[in-house]
Amino acid sequence: MGEATARVFAADGAFVAVTDLRLEDAQAVADAIGDYAVPWALDVTNDAQISEVVAAVGERFGRLDIVVNNAGFAAFRSLDDPDYGDTWDRSLAVHLTAPVRVVRAALPFLRNSPAPRVVNIASTEALGATPYDSPYVAAKSGLAGLTRSLAVDLGRDGITVNCICPGPIDTAMTAAIPAEDKDTYACRRTALRRYGRAEEVAHMTLSVCLPAASYLTGAVIPVDGGLMARNA
Repeated sequence: MGEATARVFAADGAFVAVTDLRLEDAQAVADAIGDYAVPWALDVTNDAQISEVVAAVGERFGRLDIVVNNAGFAAFRSLDDPDYGDTWDRSLAVHLTAPVRVVRAALPFLRNSPAPRVVNIASTEALGATPYDSPYVAAKSGLAGLTRSLAVDLGRDGITVNCICPGPIDTAMTAAIPAEDKDTYACRRTALRRYGRAEEVAHMTLSVCLPAASYLTGAVIPVDGGLMARNA
């Protein structure tokens, strides 16, 4: 989803900072995009690294107008799983603590931008719950609440803060699910009866950053094929 977002923004004329845990993975995406993208290695659980990379991005491009908090991972755990505590800690670190650290590091640049935007990528797990997913559900629910709070806090600076909640999307996170299981789930649960594409989420992310969305802030927007709307 991050790669799709980078491609969509670059295609619209934005210069893109591509970050990943491994520099070679970020480099591969940046190479595929071309001159509009520059790669950085970034572990979003490392506060010092966040500060260094955000500063480097601002120096390289001379500005930073848009922050998209997209890092994530999936790990289902029951409450009595021996690894539950570690999964809980990592989920909050990656999905909730990291976004606020990134925004804090980017604030000096955002306050100097003519059109500053923050977009947090949460999940429909922020709006409901799947069994054995409580660390992820708690973190993503917190991210939706953080979005509303930051929208209120940063509105005086003209910074909009919105949240996208993808539903079932074909990404690396869902790649291990057999195609027939995806089809069955989508037909039973979504109004559109299919999994979404990463590009469909990326275009919504771009949309809330456009001038037409300058009065939209604090919104939590599902991009889920009608998952949350469908009762049966």
